[in-house]
Amino acid sequence: MGTDFRYNTGATRVPWAAVGENYNAHDLMEIIAFLMQGEGKEYDDAINAVWEQVKKLDKVSTPPGKLSLGSKVEAAEKACGEYLGTDTATFVTNATAGFEIAYKYANLKAGDEVIVPAITFVATMAYPLAIGCKLVFADVDPKTINMDPADVARKITDKTKMIVPVHIGGYPVDLDPIMELAKKHNILVLEDAAHAFGAMYKGRKVGTIGDFAAFSMHEVKNITSFGEGGIVTTNVPGFGPEMKRARFLGLDFTCPIKDWLYNITPIQGKEKPFVAGNYSTTEIQGLGLKLQVERNEEIIETRRKAAEYLTNRFAANDAIIPQDLGNENIKPTFHLYLLQIDPAKAGGDVQVLKKKLEEKGVTQIAHFGPLYRFKVVQDMGYDSDEIAKSCPNCEEVFYKRFTHLPLYGLSDEQLEYMADAVLESVAEMQAGK
Repeated sequence: MGTDFRYNTGATRVPWAAVGENYNAHDLMEIIAFLMQGEGKEYDDAINAVWEQVKKLDKVSTPPGKLSLGSKVEAAEKACGEYLGTDTATFVTNATAGFEIAYKYANLKAGDEVIVPAITFVATMAYPLAIGCKLVFADVDPKTINMDPADVARKITDKTKMIVPVHIGGYPVDLDPIMELAKKHNILVLEDAAHAFGAMYKGRKVGTIGDFAAFSMHEVKNITSFGEGGIVTTNVPGFGPEMKRARFLGLDFTCPIKDWLYNITPIQGKEKPFVAGNYSTTEIQGLGLKLQVERNEEIIETRRKAAEYLTNRFAANDAIIPQDLGNENIKPTFHLYLLQIDPAKAGGDVQVLKKKLEEKGVTQIAHFGPLYRFKVVQDMGYDSDEIAKSCPNCEEVFYKRFTHLPLYGLSDEQLEYMADAVLESVAEMQAGK
């Protein structure tokens, strides 16, 4: 089944190529220079030598016949599906697009309630907020900053249509109680697995447990598809094949209209059909994603070792609450390192620590701010202060306890310096400096 409009690129007297303007040898060199940057005579000599070879290659090569939704995208989806253990992996423009497909399947409408964690990226709530759903903010587990299942249970009503657990930093949410609640109340679960490609929860890959899941391949994630991209999966029976059409405007080649190549048919949602959007991805993105998926386990292991080093170092001061490294049931991706402090033991809150780390040249940032504090939420009629009262853990951990540290692209020296800086900063706080 095709998902893209395909011109005739076969043998014919008058062909109509799928690609309107191909990239040439000069364009390719610009791409190489962008991806492999440098300076100095040695670099200039190397790049000039490559340019001479590319010009030779240009004389004997032909351009690709497709740049969008072709064999490379299919290969990336196959690689992701095999890695995750699902046959529904669909490559879309970003995780947000994957969320939107899931939200549309749920047939959300104004007034329906969607439970999201109080702390996550704005993309998690963007679609339901835009169409007039009521966002219900679940408090967070202070140990993980993930959605607290107990608070979810308290906030379910007969209007709740979806629960959206977010695996912050790649640390799996405790999904069993959430899935039990969802089954009991006939609620769909959408896993926001943007940080969690490769994480494990009780023997299963994160992103294959809820009714839907979406992963992000944005440039800052553990793996990327040339800067943007997302994978969406589903456990809804029969919906896997439909996600390919949901990605590209509902094109249907099985029942073309009279004298035309295809039809546009709606996508069947939970209760009624919906209109598909356009979240197409490119062949270059597909190639890039497949290459990085193949080394994802190696990437996670490198990050795990860095996290283990930090956790071991931070054990020297009991005012520091280090990242939980997981166990047999919980295997994070270590996208972020969760650093917390006990304000009473540390002699101050995390805002003081953050300032000290900045002064020492250590980049860190709390992912993310409380959603209900954003103006876009307030202007939609939400009372931030009232919501804050229902999310005491969120208020406490964000303003007083946690931040995140980087785990990738660091030399051993930089990792050691970062650990030293945290320990020294907390010691300074405890000494009243």
